[in-house]
Amino acid sequence: MLEEVERWLADRSWSVADRPLHRILAAKRATGQTVSVVLPALNEEATVGDIAGVVRRDLMLRVPLVDEIVVVDSGSTDRTSEVAAAAGATVVHRDTILPRIPAVPGKGEVLWRSLLVTRGDIVCFVDADLREFSADFVSGIVGPLLTEPDVHLVKAMYDRPFTVSDGGTATTAGQGGRVTELMARPLLNMHWPRLAGFVQPLGGEYAARRSLLERLPFPVGYGVELGMLVDALHLVGLDALAQVDVGVRRHRHQNGQALGRMAAAIYHTAQLRLARSHLIRPTLTQFERIGNTFVPRTYSVDTEERPPMAEIAEYRARKVA
Repeated sequence: MLEEVERWLADRSWSVADRPLHRILAAKRATGQTVSVVLPALNEEATVGDIAGVVRRDLMLRVPLVDEIVVVDSGSTDRTSEVAAAAGATVVHRDTILPRIPAVPGKGEVLWRSLLVTRGDIVCFVDADLREFSADFVSGIVGPLLTEPDVHLVKAMYDRPFTVSDGGTATTAGQGGRVTELMARPLLNMHWPRLAGFVQPLGGEYAARRSLLERLPFPVGYGVELGMLVDALHLVGLDALAQVDVGVRRHRHQNGQALGRMAAAIYHTAQLRLARSHLIRPTLTQFERIGNTFVPRTYSVDTEERPPMAEIAEYRARKVA
């Protein structure tokens, strides 16, 4: 490991216990900064209400840390919107945000558009499929942004128990998800070794200053987290990035083929940043057994990226207003 990364791990890797809530609240009052929590959601009625409810109860009503919680629904066919609204979240449908630019499917698309419907100086993203959610996921990653003025982006780190077929769980401390270990971590170590210290580089729980987010391009799909880390490194430097241990993350696991498509999108995002002019075939062929044969299924890989929000006229006009 690079000496710079070892130093970064000592200086920029914290535990949620390092910043008690009263210290974070004092820093918020002193700086006057506002905090938005965003949940990108697609068919998450089983979990989105619990997450929104915990944030509202623990971090808005009990203590004034979060100023708004917004669920951006990206086309759910279940009761995601109704459940989120009942839990006290503001619900915005993806297609109603910036309608002059037709929306495309993808998590990164939703995160990018959320900048237009939130106001916080600090924006905290939380995946909507988390189970046994704790307010520490939000306070833990928002805390350093309120107490450390030179920190611009904070990722959550955690253990990820994996549910096995018999209903049990298997946990290996410190490991990320399967795509993290098999794709993202090797890519980062080989091509961006200064980012090798991130425990959960693809994790969906992170917070950043709006002043950084509005200057970043957003891959529309699953490559958004890796792209954001790499671009933030080049824009603000390693010491402006940090991570906080928030314990254990439990969520719904995807099947192997879905993970393959995720990995392809992440690889493409990395390749774009390594060589913008290099042509890559943006498709992935996988195989499915039907009867006694394997049938090929070819999927397109998310390749589109949204420009930095600061370049969007509607966003600039809102800031002036």
